[in-house]
Amino acid sequence: MDLFTHAPSLDLPLAERLRPKTLAEFIGQQKFADPARPLLRNLREKNYLPNLILWGPPGTGKTTFARLISTEAKANFISCNAIETGAKDLREIGASAQRRRVEFQEKTILFIDEIHRLNKSQQDVLLPFTEKGDLVLIGATTENPSYELNSALLSRSQVLVFERLATADLQILLERAAGFVEVNLGDILSSEATLGFLASISGDARQLLNIFESLIYVFKNKSSEYQFPLSVEEFSKFNFSSTIRYDKKGDEHHDTISAFIKSVRGSDPDAAIYYLARMLEGGEDPVFIARRLVISASEDVGNADPKALPLAVAALQAVELVGMPEARISLAQVTTYLASAPKSNRAYMAINLALEFVRKTGALPIPLSLRSAQTKTAKELGYGKGYKYSHDYERGFAKQDLLPKEALDKKFYEPSNHGFEKNILDYLAWLRGE
Repeated sequence: MDLFTHAPSLDLPLAERLRPKTLAEFIGQQKFADPARPLLRNLREKNYLPNLILWGPPGTGKTTFARLISTEAKANFISCNAIETGAKDLREIGASAQRRRVEFQEKTILFIDEIHRLNKSQQDVLLPFTEKGDLVLIGATTENPSYELNSALLSRSQVLVFERLATADLQILLERAAGFVEVNLGDILSSEATLGFLASISGDARQLLNIFESLIYVFKNKSSEYQFPLSVEEFSKFNFSSTIRYDKKGDEHHDTISAFIKSVRGSDPDAAIYYLARMLEGGEDPVFIARRLVISASEDVGNADPKALPLAVAALQAVELVGMPEARISLAQVTTYLASAPKSNRAYMAINLALEFVRKTGALPIPLSLRSAQTKTAKELGYGKGYKYSHDYERGFAKQDLLPKEALDKKFYEPSNHGFEKNILDYLAWLRGE
């Protein structure tokens, strides 16, 4: 064997050269990598390793963890990417693992990166091999496995949720990288620039190392364009692309719009504007955001501030008329307005209660006094008879039964005492003589 086959090549990216060789070197995700936790304890004491789905953002150590677990388990490690792997390939891998288990009692771990990209039939191929113990499956995904993986495969796996790396972990990794390439971190970045750098990369270790590798290249080539150690201002001149993680069809989309609307509903304009900025920076469709604000104007503000709905509709029209980037201003205006407005969901509750009642009781007979009497036959049947025209009465109100008789005791809309809706509450009480 060539003794230098496994030596880290200088041609490899820094992130690859720094990949940990043991679990002791692994940074972050201590809830899984800690030897005292059940996963590693069961592996070491009982040689037991379940099928695993590693779910988390990019650059959080999913691939590295899979490799280290494989080493710990003393298993054959087969790695593939779901995009490049078909059902035939998976059958061949499974059959080969089965032979090794039967003939040599060897364990095989199959690691599939981006496992959410396997279709249903491809996922089904894996089931018999995992059920019989021919191989242990470890899949990595950035998407919610509950949505992307077959229930049969998911039920046979343990899901480990990988979190973005904390700033303290990123600091350790950055210092380790500086030591690895034999440079002093303080000679490259000022302490302020370092803190800004760590905060800007959304807990992505791979992104951290890729950017730092670029900085090292400039530093070692003694470029006169930059003054080292870099200040915050000097560091910003590198114009590294935004590291905001946002998938317009995945979890980030659903989680961020959920946080946005809940912040509006929770009357926190600062939180609402923050999540708005997250979505816009991530490339979310501004029309989608505006439509959700129109819904929130009725659902969450309602009659507590009747101006909320026309303002939200106007913002939607503005977004469609002017587009980005100016549309951000209209979105910010309506976001802060709705978040700061008094809240009422009584209109939302009223229609839900009414729908529930209609679905339960069907089409109850409309009172004869309310039916249209436009034809002779209708009039002969008593349609419209006894109807009281409200404008003919004092207060513009005539007390009469307008609901079907089977629903006379129902009360669907009960105004709150928030904002303008308190006026409605008081007015209805006055009309009814309450």
